[in-house]
Amino acid sequence: MKKFFAILGAVLFALLPLSACGGENDGGLVKIRLNEVTHSVFYAPMYLADSLGYFEEEGIEIELTNGGGADKVMTAVLSGDADIGFCGPEAAFYVAAGGTSDTPTVFAQLTMRDGSFLVGREPEPDFQWEDLAGKEILAGRQGGVPAMTFEYILKEHGVENYKLNFDVAFNNMTAAFIEGTANYCTMFEPVASEVQAAGNGYIVAAVGEASGEVPYTSYIAKRSWLTSNRDVAKGFLRAMLKAVKYAQEETPEKVAEGLTGAFPDTSASSLATSIRRYQGINAWATDMQITEASYTRLLDIIDEAGELTDRIPFATLADNSLVKEVYKELF
Repeated sequence: MKKFFAILGAVLFALLPLSACGGENDGGLVKIRLNEVTHSVFYAPMYLADSLGYFEEEGIEIELTNGGGADKVMTAVLSGDADIGFCGPEAAFYVAAGGTSDTPTVFAQLTMRDGSFLVGREPEPDFQWEDLAGKEILAGRQGGVPAMTFEYILKEHGVENYKLNFDVAFNNMTAAFIEGTANYCTMFEPVASEVQAAGNGYIVAAVGEASGEVPYTSYIAKRSWLTSNRDVAKGFLRAMLKAVKYAQEETPEKVAEGLTGAFPDTSASSLATSIRRYQGINAWATDMQITEASYTRLLDIIDEAGELTDRIPFATLADNSLVKEVYKELF
């Protein structure tokens, strides 16, 4: 993956022109093309900013597409097909490591810890991470941040003789677990709660509580785009900060009401349960700044997994200036 991003960055920055926003629609709103890594209740504030009208208040219309992976999100940003990418900052890290003249920049983070939950086959009210010794776990694809974060936790707790099963594709892990593969499986909400409600597994731990603060999912744009569209980017952040505050302070049931349009196939009660769990682990960054301490922990996680070739300086990859300005204005 590192080699892929390095080559991709060098080629695209050499050949492609700089991109601007997607233009205005008939209502005079500025369109921002936003490519998300996946569609999840974990990212609730982003969908709330749209459904509650916060983006529209800032004169913005969001054109949301699902990249289906961090590599595809970064490809969309680099090619100019997306103005903003929403994925783990490691995607920008790998491109920056390849050397570019227009570095993809992390200008805000939404989630500040892993959003998955560990699901086992039996209730374990006294679960300890050491209990995973000798067990088989489905925790994501090899080299992906979910799997690397999970293994980092196991090593921090001194767990040995575990087996991380990388043979099952990320999107098929839950089905494979239900059909009998592995002793445990990590799942995001609302899937984890739905599996438990159906009696097919039991939530035993929140991965994010054990991992500590990590810039798990961030907003990334080329420096040239941020320079040319500074006011638009600030409007985007104003809307997002309002939505984060709403998601953190309102009741789960109230937050769930604002998510039904984004998740039409999920019941309101299931959405509320998911929100309650994410509020409980303090999933969202209050001021949306990426901190150097959490960035360093992410590098440590990647390094521990043997995927780190160069520690890109924090200042090279991250720029908190916009979110600092907006947060000061609002709060």
